[in-house]
Amino acid sequence: MTALSDGLELRVDSNVAHIVLTRAAKRNALTPQMVEALATACETIERDRDVRVAILSSADPRAFCVGADIGAWSALEPLDMWRSWTRLGHQAFDRLARLRQPLIAVVAGHALGGGTELAACADLRVAEPSAIFALPETGIGTVPGWSGTQRLTRRIGAQAVRRMALAGERLSASEAHAAGLVDRLAAEGQGMMIAQEIANTIAGCAPVATQLVKQLINAAEGEDVAPMEQIAGALAASTEDGREGVASFREKRAPNFEGR
Repeated sequence: MTALSDGLELRVDSNVAHIVLTRAAKRNALTPQMVEALATACETIERDRDVRVAILSSADPRAFCVGADIGAWSALEPLDMWRSWTRLGHQAFDRLARLRQPLIAVVAGHALGGGTELAACADLRVAEPSAIFALPETGIGTVPGWSGTQRLTRRIGAQAVRRMALAGERLSASEAHAAGLVDRLAAEGQGMMIAQEIANTIAGCAPVATQLVKQLINAAEGEDVAPMEQIAGALAASTEDGREGVASFREKRAPNFEGR
């Protein structure tokens, strides 16, 4: 296990990477350092060709994540909120959602505000009976800041997000499952076991095909359309015309394209 910050650790077991929130004393309330460490974890995972799937979890069964640490942002000036804190979170959460490898989140205990937004970054979510999902921001005079109104809406639909963000509804594990936010329900203390089983199934599939499928689904959902050009570029480069184009450029001659 490698500590990437005070509150976040990364471990790689064979072809499964584990991102673990470890700030138990504060129920994993996210600090700027933890948010930056999430982005660092993504960079490390994407560089490792042996990693086929990642699991995001908490070392504290009482809480997955209670959102942004109020002490970290409440004293910021509005422009600093925009320039740094909210922007930093979006960059890290986008990186997590667009991770090349599939990501599974294991949720036990509270996932509040940014914690629900963090769970929404995963491709699949496993929840234990203690899991609670909520967007309580308007109750303290602010709004969801890390794509709670955007990515979460794509995940479960606008009406469910309205009930959470406007009416203050908290979703239990079973309610979140019914809403489509949770993919698998696990018995208390069994969330990681279920997630590991799913990870082993994913890891047993062809990794390139799996990662391409994830990117295509992300593009269809509007999460990230850049992979469409990446995939098309790779296909074009693999053709005889692609090789001919490079060769003609290097040899300073007109290309002879044959449509192959």
